[in-house]
Amino acid sequence: MSGKDPKDLRPATRLALGGRRKEWTGPVVNPPVWRASTHLYATEADRKAAGKDNADGGFFYGRRGAPTQWSLAEALTQIEPGAHGTMLYPSGVAAIAGSMLAVLRPGDRLLMADNAYDPSRSMATGLLKRLGVETTFFDPLDIDAYRALFEEKVRAVWLENPGSLTMEVCDVPALAGIAREHGAVTMIDNTWASPLGFAALDHGCDISVMSLSKHVGGHSDLMMGSSSAGERWYRALRRTAQALGQVVSPDDAALAARGLRTMGLRLEKSTASAARIAAWLGKQPQVAQVMCPLLPSDPGHALWKRDFTGGCGLFSFMLDNDDPDASGRVAEALDLFGIGYSWGGYESLALPIVPHQHRTVMSSPTLPEGGSGARPAIRLSIGLEDTDDLIEDLASALKMMDPE
Repeated sequence: MSGKDPKDLRPATRLALGGRRKEWTGPVVNPPVWRASTHLYATEADRKAAGKDNADGGFFYGRRGAPTQWSLAEALTQIEPGAHGTMLYPSGVAAIAGSMLAVLRPGDRLLMADNAYDPSRSMATGLLKRLGVETTFFDPLDIDAYRALFEEKVRAVWLENPGSLTMEVCDVPALAGIAREHGAVTMIDNTWASPLGFAALDHGCDISVMSLSKHVGGHSDLMMGSSSAGERWYRALRRTAQALGQVVSPDDAALAARGLRTMGLRLEKSTASAARIAAWLGKQPQVAQVMCPLLPSDPGHALWKRDFTGGCGLFSFMLDNDDPDASGRVAEALDLFGIGYSWGGYESLALPIVPHQHRTVMSSPTLPEGGSGARPAIRLSIGLEDTDDLIEDLASALKMMDPE
């Protein structure tokens, strides 16, 4: 396509042009779907040469992909400033596992932010523990306590920004800088903002992970994940993924590539809608707290403003109610919001959450000060519906909490 270096193009243009090499697309706009397990060689010399050239763009065998997967990986690399390459995985959790296994060895210690995605936590306390890797959870907002955790065995740090469920924003450059001082690798789940909203590698991280099932897919119809990194860690990611036989379907890769082209527009819409809805919720008598860094009143807003160039439609709010079942009743009363675990699609979702059950060292904002019971909370994923319709739906559902 364009003869310009992608680094010289702005994000929206990279989204439109990324991965569309002429040798992969031919005379059409999008790379065709290459379904193939077997790649054939014209000669024995070609077969031997292919085995030595382990890079995207070189045919070898179906596990190494073909133009459909290579195109998507290249497009993702081109929107991640500082990335040398991107590996694709059959789910976001597979990308998390692939990244951890590429970095950690038996006897290593991992420092994990206490507000990380629950499957990341479970992987640390399950799979990694069985492999001889010790995990220590830390409060990403307490930099001094975090710094004190470093010792010889600490090999890596796992971050998520904002934090899962309760949306705390941490100082990634400071945390990653401390890790680098101690020779540790910083990995981050960057699904919330994507590289369009937070350039993770430019802010000091070594590996940036995304669930492509969310914003990139955008239509709630595929499962996929990715990990992008500079040259050193990309090579490690590639070796590990290939050793584990990780490969994504070309059909799913084509869907993800299609979703990528409109991701910027969808993020702009959902972010603007979420900011309006979060501000509105903050004024409702049935709501005790809104956890959304897009709001100027949020404790993490200053860091979000400093480090981010965008956001998304995912945030949480706490009900002013002591009944643990209240969040479930509100979610069920919503008409335009589905109840489901995912997010980032075109449709809005509401999920009752209990954050304190997924914390080790951090106190959850849903726990009243001095209390043991948690206030009910709901995580919202704002889709592409009309914002006023969503507000009216929420208003109707919240009214059911009003006393008779």
